[in-house]
Amino acid sequence: MKHPSRAHLDPALLRGLTRRRTLQAGGAAAAALALSACGVGGQQRDPQADEDFWAGKEETGSLRWANWPLYMDPDRTQLTQFKESTGIDVDYHEDVQEAASFFGQIQPKLANGDDIGYDLMTLPNGFEFAKLVELGYVVPLDHARMPNFADYAGDLYKNSAYDPGNRYSVPYASGVTGIAYNPEFVDREITSLADLWDTAFEGKVGMFADPQEIANFGLLLNGVNPAESTKEDWEAAAERLREQRESGVVRAYYDQDFIQPLTNGDLWLTMAWSGDIYQQNMEEGTDLRFVIPEEGGTIWTDNLLIPFTSKAPIDALKLMDFLYEPEIATGLTEYISYIPPVPHAQEVMNEWADAEGDSERGEALADMAKSPLVFPGEGDYQKLHYYVALEPGEQDEFSSIFQAITQS
Repeated sequence: MKHPSRAHLDPALLRGLTRRRTLQAGGAAAAALALSACGVGGQQRDPQADEDFWAGKEETGSLRWANWPLYMDPDRTQLTQFKESTGIDVDYHEDVQEAASFFGQIQPKLANGDDIGYDLMTLPNGFEFAKLVELGYVVPLDHARMPNFADYAGDLYKNSAYDPGNRYSVPYASGVTGIAYNPEFVDREITSLADLWDTAFEGKVGMFADPQEIANFGLLLNGVNPAESTKEDWEAAAERLREQRESGVVRAYYDQDFIQPLTNGDLWLTMAWSGDIYQQNMEEGTDLRFVIPEEGGTIWTDNLLIPFTSKAPIDALKLMDFLYEPEIATGLTEYISYIPPVPHAQEVMNEWADAEGDSERGEALADMAKSPLVFPGEGDYQKLHYYVALEPGEQDEFSSIFQAITQS
């Protein structure tokens, strides 16, 4: 079996187009949510409409999938394997350039019951995900048709706060928000969120602009579990973040372009995504360090969902389940370098590394299989939290509290 390699791709392109570049819930997200909240172009679907959704549905032999750029190798290896296994063609589109704008693109069509051009889509847990569920625009999954998910999905990925019981989604890939630092400029071990507030690093700390991301760090610093937080907790967390900003510690609030400043010393430590640090070290030979703070970090997940207007929901379910076969999940992980929702992929990757021996690919696979950035240990998972689970109507208020810090 031929497996993909990223070696021929320009590292700057990889980082510039990394999947994580635009999870931000900034002005575009707020605008999109405001439109939907006002009922522009449609209204909430009747949840009773999904009671018999799967009755009479049949395989069509093809489906259309909207995913993020660089979230599968250029040869689309796993889709070829899916076609060989099932006979189903996949029309694959890298059309999810940014969660909020994608939501804004599909929401009016879904509100009118129109085909959005996709039978399957990949979106992160967050504001847009919650809004699609709230409005009834994604269908409950038929788990009786998903035996691979039942057998191979990790326990954490079967019990998420944002989609209990995986009623509407299954994870595609996951990652961790923690702290990255450059030991060339930092002469001590970084272990705590408090290090991001330390005035010894004045002007050398990076923070994320995303309200969901930065809120979690403020809450965790205050000892608050994001899942149990209240509006009062949000305001207290915002006050800690305001103190951090006013102390002069923060150099800038970043969307995604923190890697180069961290590498060249403009930043010494920063909020960071695990996969981006792994990719940078792998591709550039840097020695950036990544840690999950002792107070905790954030786990985020990109999810596969089926819109209620899908023309091929059975085919979409089959693909979703196919991606949970351990060898398929391992192939995806080798390329994208983020955390697979299939723990058994680590064992398969070690088997591949042994088969490759001392070759360049064998060494790369062995390194990846033992990396906690790609395969976190149980102790790591115990320190990770999802974003704050917001009730309908809370998103705008929540965002405004933290945007007042990052956009002032």
